[in-house]
Amino acid sequence: MRLILVGCEYVGNTTLANAIDDWMDITIGARFSLIHEHWKIPHTSGHPDNTTPEEQAWLLASTPKFKEMHQRHSLYYHAHGWATPDVMMVGAAIEDAVYAPLFFGYGGKDEFQDREVVMHQWEATILAKSDEITLVHVTAETDVIRQRMQDDPHENMVISEGDIERVKSRFAELFDRSTIPNKITIDNSGSITDTMAEFVSKIEPYLTEEDRSRMDAKTRN
Repeated sequence: MRLILVGCEYVGNTTLANAIDDWMDITIGARFSLIHEHWKIPHTSGHPDNTTPEEQAWLLASTPKFKEMHQRHSLYYHAHGWATPDVMMVGAAIEDAVYAPLFFGYGGKDEFQDREVVMHQWEATILAKSDEITLVHVTAETDVIRQRMQDDPHENMVISEGDIERVKSRFAELFDRSTIPNKITIDNSGSITDTMAEFVSKIEPYLTEEDRSRMDAKTRN
């Protein structure tokens, strides 16, 4: 299963990604080797470890030029590996195209490395490796996002309450413009149980032959 999850901060991308990984283990008998959501500004992690608060502050204070290079190099590093059976990425090119012009000062329309152009270039690269990739737009009601922000504020969070609507709108716009043909939208406003039920139903048409074969084998065992 090859998935890219995208959506506004606080829609619950991480929670859903972990739930999908658990579902994969139960139904297919495999897990994603790594859930790739570790190259976001300022929460870069996993290579080799999580950034400290001091490192996050340093990254946030860096120039737009440096931020642009940091994200572009990470983006193209993550264009590899899509021929393997199971890949999960969270954010990727669409998230960069949303947040970069709004919050980090680079990649706007007709600027150097216009991130919507880069998004389509990156998608062409990964689709050349596999056409069995599903783009998952994760959304939630604005009031739910606002409450989650208040209940569990992220350290150095990117958005504020006043940004929610425009960020949600931009994610939806770029999701629609994406060249990845397999697309589903999942509402994560409620319980993760309800969200997963919706995911399982909507992902079914896009399961690969290898996914289905492993599911059958898991059922027989």
